[in-house]
Amino acid sequence: MRAIRCNQYGPPDSLTLEELPDLTPDAGQVVIDVKAAAVNFPDVLIIENKYQMKPPLPFTPGAEVAGVVRAAGAGVKLAPGTRVAAYVAAGGFAEQVIAEASACVALPDGADFATAAAFTLAYGTSHHAVVDRAALRPGETMLVLGAAGGVGLAAVEIGKALGARVIAAASSEEKLGVCRRFGADATINYSTEDLRERIKALTDGNGPDVIYDPVGGIYAEPAFRSIGWRGRYLVVGFANGEIPKLPLNLTLLKGASIVGVFWGDFARREPQNNAAAFAQMVGWIGEGKLKPYVSKRYKLADTAQALKDMASRRVVGKIVIEP
Repeated sequence: MRAIRCNQYGPPDSLTLEELPDLTPDAGQVVIDVKAAAVNFPDVLIIENKYQMKPPLPFTPGAEVAGVVRAAGAGVKLAPGTRVAAYVAAGGFAEQVIAEASACVALPDGADFATAAAFTLAYGTSHHAVVDRAALRPGETMLVLGAAGGVGLAAVEIGKALGARVIAAASSEEKLGVCRRFGADATINYSTEDLRERIKALTDGNGPDVIYDPVGGIYAEPAFRSIGWRGRYLVVGFANGEIPKLPLNLTLLKGASIVGVFWGDFARREPQNNAAAFAQMVGWIGEGKLKPYVSKRYKLADTAQALKDMASRRVVGKIVIEP
């Protein structure tokens, strides 16, 4: 089978496409023929040794996949031929991947593999953030930074499904147009507008109840200075590349909370709560409230370009590799 390999830490162009032996599952595992693997910002960080998870070299990046079960290990009820989506942490940018059977979700026959691959991490993260960690309520206001990215758009949709008012912030009018299509009530172009002044105008000076931040960097402090009383600031990630340092006196003055979001560990530590979250989201998909958006598809040989597009913030919604 073919796989993208990271033999040494470095930029996307340092990755290689190699021929490897077919995979064999252990007990409790399945081998999946990968039909689509979603690209996420942590994939860029992990190959450069800038992420908290550090798989031993060499490794294949790619954390979420969809495909068809090829082989099943002992004790597994998923039969070969079953269509599944799975979160695998690493190994997804390949023609085959090993997944724990417990991490697989069976898909209906008509499910689009690319859409299924784009769902797990982005929507799992955003549901855990918005519903569990922030406890966003109907009628509250949520500001989403980096709102046109995969997790950002998921947060916009989930906020609307909960009955909240959602303000989407992004770096271009094209991206903000996508946010409006996915339900954003108001928008901020932080490339051309003063973030704090625009937040003040859109919230009548009260500030948002929840701020969803997968970006970090220079927008974190002005956003947090604008948060409302008893606001919840969700630390989701650092796509900007810079981990911000927030003055803690602001939490005192605002009566506000800084809340960490780590969906991967939540799913591992609290599998029943994670399963309940996905059951709720599957219901929302059926009601048309969630519509995962795949903006571009790449061949396996073009994985480096996909990662470069992700790193340069040229991605809207989700992108996938199709081996």
